Amino acid sequence: MPEPLNFLFLILFLSLATATSNNNNGLVFNGFTNSSLALSGIAQITSNGLLLLTNYTKEALGHAFHPTPINFIDPSSGQPKSFSTTFVFAIVPQYPDVSGHGLAFVISPSKDLPGSMPSQHLGLVNTSDNGNRSNHLIAVELDTVQTVEFFDIDHNHVGIDVNSLISSNSSTAGYYNKNRGQFETLTLISGDAMQVWIDYTGDDMMLEVRMAQINTTRPEIPLITSLVNFSDIVPDEMFVGFSSSTGAASGLHYISGWSFSLQGTAQALDISNLPSIPRNNTQRIKGPSMVLPVVLPLIVGLLVFTSVIGYFFLVRRIKKFAEIKEDWELEYGPHRISYKDLFDATKGFNDKNLIGSGGFGQVYKGTLPQSRVKVAVKRISHHSKQGVREFVSEIVSLSRLRHRNLVQLLGYCRRQGELFLVYDFVENGSLDRFLFDGEKPALSWSERFKVIKDVATGLLYLHEGWEQVVVHRDIKASNVLLDANHNGKLSDFGLARLYDHGTNPQTTHIVGTLGYLAPEISRTGKATTSSDVFAFGVFLLEVVCAKRPMERNAQEDVLGLVESVLESWKKGNVLSVVDPNLECLFDKAEAELVLKLGLLCSHPESVARPSMRQVMQFLEGSMQLPELPIDSLGSSARLKSYGIAFDDFLATSLSTSTIEIFSDEIYLKHS
Repeated sequence: MPEPLNFLFLILFLSLATATSNNNNGLVFNGFTNSSLALSGIAQITSNGLLLLTNYTKEALGHAFHPTPINFIDPSSGQPKSFSTTFVFAIVPQYPDVSGHGLAFVISPSKDLPGSMPSQHLGLVNTSDNGNRSNHLIAVELDTVQTVEFFDIDHNHVGIDVNSLISSNSSTAGYYNKNRGQFETLTLISGDAMQVWIDYTGDDMMLEVRMAQINTTRPEIPLITSLVNFSDIVPDEMFVGFSSSTGAASGLHYISGWSFSLQGTAQALDISNLPSIPRNNTQRIKGPSMVLPVVLPLIVGLLVFTSVIGYFFLVRRIKKFAEIKEDWELEYGPHRISYKDLFDATKGFNDKNLIGSGGFGQVYKGTLPQSRVKVAVKRISHHSKQGVREFVSEIVSLSRLRHRNLVQLLGYCRRQGELFLVYDFVENGSLDRFLFDGEKPALSWSERFKVIKDVATGLLYLHEGWEQVVVHRDIKASNVLLDANHNGKLSDFGLARLYDHGTNPQTTHIVGTLGYLAPEISRTGKATTSSDVFAFGVFLLEVVCAKRPMERNAQEDVLGLVESVLESWKKGNVLSVVDPNLECLFDKAEAELVLKLGLLCSHPESVARPSMRQVMQFLEGSMQLPELPIDSLGSSARLKSYGIAFDDFLATSLSTSTIEIFSDEIYLKHS
């Protein structure tokens, strides 16, 4: 390499080293003096080290990017990497009540965003490419003007943008004050310094945004979140930085400090040593006399024009996608997914996207429009106002569960008389399609045994491995999903309930599916880990025998699945119930173990059932299954069919209860 180039390379390296932390893939700017940021438009570094993206020039834009591209995709797995960033900004308006259009943190394939426009486009896109997937653009906007064409919620909001200035999620600027128990609104154009935190988790593809006043502790609850699949959006290498623009009104858009880290937490900024944000008091004094003759007519004209053009369209759109939102849901806002996104993802809940249905609702597949994440959406009718708050609270808690053998619950939505639960989409669908419907080829014994252990592992995590005890309450083959490699994942937490370790559950509603309900539930109304074990025992027999626990409209003298397995065992031929599709190609010792374990788990007496930890020890062979007294395993309370037989059972055992029957599922409520 020639000597001049060597010298230039050394200078560039040293300048980067002064601003970059020792963390791998990390950088820290406590002020931008002598930084090597790539600037374009009217962006500049001020004499005291502030990054000034725009000045009072109208219809202008400014860009500032770190000059070195970053690889956001793991080349070995193709999965997105996690990242974390934080920055301090301030917007000083030219006039007190109106400013330029705001600024955005940007991840872009280009450092100068060629073709981008100022004003409402924030220097990110233009009128022709807004919304194009070829943009490969992700931004978090701090928007100070409400633009009707982009469906902005107000003139002071934070939004997550993917290839488009129509945000995938947005919220009024502010933060959730946990101490006060309320939402604190922040004014973006106040001129005050504020801090933003942006975190992305590659494993669950969740982008979270928080903000607060400077010198305020990072909020625990995100302001907004969005599912963003970087693998489908970004090329291997991208640039990170900032963009800002002005329009008919202008303002100073400052960044005083910035920290970024890939595959780690961004290093904290040294707030006390950041360059101070100047106030423009002169312009603020002049403001009132300038606003009326210059800015106000422009705003009024724009509002009149957009009102005439868009009135009927907006009214119809609002009615079509209206959601129920109550004050108490502010706490859970980041976990809400908009009805519009779900409607678009499922193509209007089209029957072609229907992948399952049951007594509590229908399940549709879809792809969220902005993040391109594939999801399964469960649509549930819920006309009662009682219990909705508790239901949503538990759903939000359950969305924090993380385990390889659980289907991830991503969020929820409420609209009119309906609730929507949004899950990760699992490729091969439910296990019952492999066992009963003939839609899928029969699973081999090794695949079935693997699924059994997968579900047991997930259930053990729910019962013992999380911060609270989670009782699933609806374990069955149709609620076990198989991924592309036939790994089992327990799904559908719509009926799950939580309670603290060491306490007793307080549930008084009976929910579940006929054939899986433990006998004691009819007496106590309380679902427990033991009643989950009962349902798991029936599930074990389902998987081995490829038979449902109860057949609809079965004759009174037809044995249920548990009884038929028990009868075969009494006759000394328990393996005769094994699914004939296996054609004797199965491990006889393992099959006998699972059948006997299924009977033990579905024991009519709850105290006789093992815990899920013991179940795992039996399946792994680290503990021997005890000798089972056959005569004690029968249950006189187990139902054999639907219809009249079920009603008779209620009349004798649950005289103080009412019942609603939905297909093959039941919901009992003590009156």
